[in-house]
Amino acid sequence: MKAICFYFQIHQPFRLKHYRFFDIGNDHYYYDDFANDDIITRIAQRSYMPANQMLLDMIKENGKKFKVAFSISGTALEQLEQYVPEFIDSMKELAATGCVEFLSETYAHSLSSLYDPDEFVAQVKAHDEKIYQLFGQRPKVFRNTELIYDDDIASMVQAMGFKAAITADAKHVLGWRSPNFLYSSASAPKLKLLLKNSKLSDDISFRFSNPDWASYPLTADKYINWINDLPQEEQLVNLFMNYDALGELQPRESGIFEFIKALPRFAAIHDIQFWTPSEVVSKFKPVATLAVPYPMSWTDEARDTSAWLGNTLQQEAVRKLYSIGERVRLCTDRRIKQDWYYLQASDHFFYMSTKHNDDGSVHSHYSPYDSPYTAFTNYMNVLSDFMTRVEEQYPASIDNEELNSLLLTIRNQEQEIEKLHREVELMRNNIVKDTTGDFPVDVPQPEPAPAQDKPAAKKAPAKKATTAKKKAADKKAK
Repeated sequence: MKAICFYFQIHQPFRLKHYRFFDIGNDHYYYDDFANDDIITRIAQRSYMPANQMLLDMIKENGKKFKVAFSISGTALEQLEQYVPEFIDSMKELAATGCVEFLSETYAHSLSSLYDPDEFVAQVKAHDEKIYQLFGQRPKVFRNTELIYDDDIASMVQAMGFKAAITADAKHVLGWRSPNFLYSSASAPKLKLLLKNSKLSDDISFRFSNPDWASYPLTADKYINWINDLPQEEQLVNLFMNYDALGELQPRESGIFEFIKALPRFAAIHDIQFWTPSEVVSKFKPVATLAVPYPMSWTDEARDTSAWLGNTLQQEAVRKLYSIGERVRLCTDRRIKQDWYYLQASDHFFYMSTKHNDDGSVHSHYSPYDSPYTAFTNYMNVLSDFMTRVEEQYPASIDNEELNSLLLTIRNQEQEIEKLHREVELMRNNIVKDTTGDFPVDVPQPEPAPAQDKPAAKKAPAKKATTAKKKAADKKAK
């Protein structure tokens, strides 16, 4: 028996507007609202919404035997809530079927796991809280930004209580081994690893509608036969892809929706089931451990992080950004916190890439900028303004250790002041009640003064007899 584990990624960054050098210090709003609205709305209408309806129909038609997983970044959820709220409703309907699992990731789709462990943990917690608020699930399986993973990240993920992580099938890590097994981490043995089958995933994501592809056209029965023909011991096939592959990268006219919808029918013929990542972890045992000393990802043939950190522009931008991480976390300004998340999206650094893909196209093909250098200049202008705002609250002349000490003292003083305010308010209330004679239970009432302390009462003088009585007495005497 074989199992297919479908997982879809949804992420959209908050795109930056054209931000000039002369805007620094004068304009603190950095985002292209028109582009953000237009892009997320278009993709949702062409991909997310019809795909959600298709998955819901598949779950109903297959007696809940069809199951999928989603990893949705916090920035994507914010945009969907703002611009396409009906998507959130449809996703809640999918979640209610019990056949959809939500995965954990960083809230901002950031590179914090490589630069700032404290920020990494904070973002994962913020993301999972968002998922719980919207969909009522607490994620148990972790998927890092761009499937970035190494032994250090594994230790952090296990420490946060996750039972599994999803990552890539890098050849320099796997060697002769197949991705179609469950593995465990060498640095965190309790953490299970699900590896993406890049070949079968990319057949759907990138090659499905390519008429020059040798396997074109791809049909559901052909695809399921490929999975069924895998060696018998290879019982797990992880199909991980961006959700917009359905309807956006592969347009509706290509037949992509009909292809996905037909998969369960042909899978049932070969007794191939569909499981969520948590089900995979509970039903399969790891066959080996994987040691990953250097970060790997899903991108490019090298499966490394060079798409985001491969040149000096990217490295300088990331270094500058995370140099103020500790100060931002100490900050209580909501706008600064929000901008901090939005500026961490890995997309900003991807736009600065000067690498070429395997097909010869540059990464910046997906960028809204004319060149990587324009992307770098625009981002650094924004970052300069942001850093100025942070330094206005926490000056750079004070080192982090001294700043922490000062803030701790301030917090303690604030707590003491608040305590004294409460005591003063209680005493004020007691005084008011005292003047009205209404004494509270915990305030002693004054005792009455002793009787001997009171002045003795004077005897009232006897009244004189009336005139009539006096005359009667005189007559009797005579």
